[in-house]
Amino acid sequence: QVQLVESGGGLVQPGGSLRLSCAASGSIYSISAMGWYRQAPGKQRELVTFITSSGSTEYAGSVKGRFTISRDNANNTVWLQMNSLQPDDTAVYYCTANYYGVIYWGKGTLVTVSS
Repeated sequence: QVQLVESGGGLVQPGGSLRLSCAASGSIYSISAMGWYRQAPGKQRELVTFITSSGSTEYAGSVKGRFTISRDNANNTVWLQMNSLQPDDTAVYYCTANYYGVIYWGKGTLVTVSS
């Protein structure tokens, strides 16, 4: 079992930045990839980015060049640095962890981009 707790969401103006954090606990030693999904109002949940245990990353085209995922394996934490935020980035952001092929989810943190 893996527990994930996100933090760092909030209200930010267009063009601003936010940094999300996700702390993992439980059976963490066999976590492979960790990532972030988001779900905007009225839309399906979508993959934003993920990072493997070796540090390889992938990003959705809509956030490439603006968002950066990083991971601290020693402290079981993953971060999402979000820059140049736009109203379309408004969503609930969920942290995920792949544990032996099972995807665990956090409860999500709301990011609102509005002037």
